[in-house]
Amino acid sequence: MSEPERNSKIGLLVRAAAGPGVLHQLTGVIARHNGDITLIEILENRAPESRIYFEIDLPGQAEPLLEEIRGLEIVRQATQVQTFQKIYGKRIIIIGGGAQVGQVAVGAISEADRHNIRGEHISVDTIPLVGEQTLADAVRAAARLPRARALVLAGALMGGDIANAVREVRAEGLLVISLNMAGSVPQAADLVVTDPLQAGVMAVMAVAETAKFTVSRLSRKIF
Repeated sequence: MSEPERNSKIGLLVRAAAGPGVLHQLTGVIARHNGDITLIEILENRAPESRIYFEIDLPGQAEPLLEEIRGLEIVRQATQVQTFQKIYGKRIIIIGGGAQVGQVAVGAISEADRHNIRGEHISVDTIPLVGEQTLADAVRAAARLPRARALVLAGALMGGDIANAVREVRAEGLLVISLNMAGSVPQAADLVVTDPLQAGVMAVMAVAETAKFTVSRLSRKIF
């Protein structure tokens, strides 16, 4: 293929009227241009306007698609933007107790900075939470987050339904690292790390393409 015919991933931000059928019209145009929508987020949907963000795998140039979308009566503005994948890249999610979450984040952010300087794009998200069901819900939701590659569970005691949730998200392909804590979560995780700083570092190393580290090749699970 010549360069203009190759598939490219574009970000598309659309300001349109709010109301039923708006998304149907927009996705219809994308389909006519053989675009494959890989991510969609409704950023705002309050009358009189909605803001919708798409990431699209698109064959050929983006301008014909943009022109047709701008020609829709419902559309007020359509802009090609950088994708979240390009800007924020892979995501590390850290969930658990506040102090432990903070320490894991220090390790993860420091290590991500080292790799991002070399061309990676890795971001770190944290949320301190307490309670078995709250944590279990958060673990399950992590697998639905766009671009999430690894989940670190940082706390002193986690078990019960949280461990069930860990097994579920691992089955969906999410890497789970646990601090060496009381409860059944460490037995359910891919990797157990005692030092929270090191847990953050290892989570980033596990997803970074600029690191030679693969969890599945480790001869032991607990560090």
